Parts: sequence; C-alpha cells; structure tokens
Amino acid sequence: MSAARPGVTGARRIVVKVGSSSLTTAAGGLDADRVDALVDVLAGVRSGGEKEIVLVSSGAIAAGLAPLGLVRRPKDLARQQAAASVGQGLLVARYTASFARYGVRVGQVLLTSDDTSRRAHYRNAYRTLDQLLDMGALPVVNENDTVATDEIRFGDNDRLAALVAHLVHADLLVLLSDVDGLYDGDPRTPGATRVAEVSGPRDLEGVTIGSAGKAGVGTGGMVTKVEAARIASAAGIPVVLTSASRAADALAGRDTGTYFHPTGRRSADRLLWLAHASTPQGALTLDDGAVRAVVDRRTSLLPAGISAVEGEFTAGDPVELRDLSGRAVARGLVNFDAKEIPQLLGRSTRELAKELGPAYEREVVHRDDLVILVPRLTPRSG
Repeated sequence: MSAARPGVTGARRIVVKVGSSSLTTAAGGLDADRVDALVDVLAGVRSGGEKEIVLVSSGAIAAGLAPLGLVRRPKDLARQQAAASVGQGLLVARYTASFARYGVRVGQVLLTSDDTSRRAHYRNAYRTLDQLLDMGALPVVNENDTVATDEIRFGDNDRLAALVAHLVHADLLVLLSDVDGLYDGDPRTPGATRVAEVSGPRDLEGVTIGSAGKAGVGTGGMVTKVEAARIASAAGIPVVLTSASRAADALAGRDTGTYFHPTGRRSADRLLWLAHASTPQGALTLDDGAVRAVVDRRTSLLPAGISAVEGEFTAGDPVELRDLSGRAVARGLVNFDAKEIPQLLGRSTRELAKELGPAYEREVVHRDDLVILVPRLTPRSG
C-alpha cells in the first residue's frame, strides 16, 4: 500500500515539536511514560540511519512546577524563569536517559530570538545544530526560558519549531500536541470535522481555531500551531499537525492529523528569522520616496529618506521601517545607534562622509538585512 503522504515518507531531516501537555501532568512534573513513548517512536524513525531528527521540546517550565511546590504555572515572569531553571535540567536528563536505551546521544540547544535574528548568532546556531546531526546526536531544542522574556510571554515553541525547521533545512515539520489535528470547530463539539489537508489560506476559511490547551501547563494552542504551519509551509516545508499519541502514524505518512502542503519556496534563512523571530527595538519613519525604493526596488535604506527615529537601539538591532502614516512596511538590522541617527536625517551619504568621516558613507539598513512586510506598492513596468 502506498503512503498517503510522500512528502512525509521522503523526508530525511525532520523537526518534531512536542508540547508541554504531551509530556507532563496538569499538576506539573514530567510523565516518564509519555516521554519514553515519544522517544520510542523517534528512535525507531532514525534507527536505520537514513533519517535525522531535531526535537523541539516544550516542558521546562511545566517540569519545574512540582519540584518548586507550585500547583500551577505562575503568571509572574520571575517565577516562570525559576521554574524553567529547575525544569530544564530535569527535562534534558529525562530525554538523555530515555534515548540512551537506544544508544542515542542527546545534545541540548537553548535559543532566544536574539540568538537567531543577528547574523553572527544565526550562523553559530546553524553550525551547532548541523554539527550535532553530522555526529549522530539528536538535538533537543528549547527556548532559553530562564533568561528570555518575550518568549515566555508571547508564545509556545511552535513558532520556534517552524524557524528551526527552516534553519536546519528540514524536509518536514511535525507538530505534536494533545489534539489529533485541526478541526473546523471545537473538536469537543459534536459534528466537528477534522481538516485532513490544507493547501493554502482558502482551506482555513470558516475554520474556528481555539487558543487553549486542555492540560493548562503550556502557553500555546491551535492558533500558534497553525501560525507555525503557515511559516514553515510558506518556506517550502510540509507540516503535519497531530497528537503525540499518533506520532508514529504521522511520521509513517499515514492519514492522520492535518497535513499542510508547501505553499512557497525557501527564502534567505536570516530573513525568515528577522520577519518572525525578532523584536524591533525602535522604528525609522521613511518618506514616500524611501518607502517605494525599499519596498518596490528592494534597495538599501539611506539616511536621505529617513524623516524620524524612535526608540533606543544599538547598531545591529532589528528596527521597524514605517511609512508616514505609521504603517510598518519592512524590518531590518540597523547599522547605527539610535543616538547617531538624528544628525543623519535627510542628508546624503556623500555629504555625511565629508563632514563626519568615511564611516558615515553607508546605508542605515542594508538591503541584505531587510525583510519586506507589505506587497509592492506599484505594478511592475513592462
């Protein structure tokens, strides 16, 4: 019998993301049987040596609740970070022991969005993950919740998994949770139907997407999973969304969960991170000519086209580029500190170099460090 999903069975490098609710109890603490069951599946998939697995695992904060005497996930950041500090060690120790049953080595990789939106940090993250895979290890990736702030407050690891899939040039992303797929309504409601495949945005029209997990220990929900699937599929990576209990069927290409077909092609790696993982530290307002140059002609941003600057940032930070109405049209990595830019506004690079020195004869944001957030403003000529 042929596989229903050749995009799954043909995948060599696979990123698997598992949520907190699939690894822990609602009261906190790791469920060893659940962890072992997942490891049994993943070890079996890579046993022939033809496939590689990167595991993006939530669960650090949830695992740290019970050891710290917390009955539920705390709302304040300090206690979330404390729980992550205790739980991360327990989580990786559990994976290490479980994978050791199959002779598989585990490597821990902790990331924040800052680690992946800056060029040097991005390259280092890629080298580390690629080297671990080349040496036969299985990377276990998590957000660095002990020191991160935005990651804890704004999302689960679903988006991180999509970005990691792009980072390591994965052939497939599998999102595992406590729900066996995307439904056209609340799956607990009689008559709700599983959405077997998604080929594009139109397939999601009329679908009501919930935002809360059943176990109450994670931060994500179906909203973050669908968004992660959109990010990955738009970058040319197929996605399967299903429950952890059906991981084996999902990785075998069987008709389980929801399969998101690739809808786009790979883009520059850093630009995907810049668009989806960076937090702008400030904003630059562009005049109409600069907006058209950046959006339509994909040029670098020069100081002559900037009319205002907001925020406190340093060279290398991500900033938002806005039009005169305040709409964000692009995001990029800036080449100057915020305090330097006011003296550059509206002036040519030649003039600035003559007055301030050759270091100022350059772009404020180079086109290679820009990602466009809006469609072209004018039709192509010809």
